[in-house]
Amino acid sequence: MAPVLDYSKDIILFDGVCNFCNSYVNYVIAHDKANKFVFAPLQSHTATRMAARFQTDFKELNSVVVIHGNEVYTHSAAVIHIVKNLSTVWLPLAYLAWLVPPFIRNKLYTAFADKRYVLFGQSESCMVPTAQVKHKFLN
Repeated sequence: MAPVLDYSKDIILFDGVCNFCNSYVNYVIAHDKANKFVFAPLQSHTATRMAARFQTDFKELNSVVVIHGNEVYTHSAAVIHIVKNLSTVWLPLAYLAWLVPPFIRNKLYTAFADKRYVLFGQSESCMVPTAQVKHKFLN
């Protein structure tokens, strides 16, 4: 059984029916060597509880969401936060991305997010984690 909520780790809320988002979550899991992240689809009960806690409709944001303690990162800031905490070759780019003004980063992020279903498709239901990674997903 997955943990109910693990506030010692950053929570990544993602679009569970988006094929690109599911691939990105698998990428993060593979490169999260320090075990810093846990996950929940935006369509889950966990996301609903987090939305109530932060008084934000995460589904309306059209964004990946990272909850780091009492901070909420969305759009490009969420992606940069994730990449900065992974063991990947993209780390230097994450630091460079902070130099780009947020309104530019977020405009690019939103343009991609708006086309993700067209480019990568979507599933009829949320991804089901494998037994090997199920412990990284919240109820």
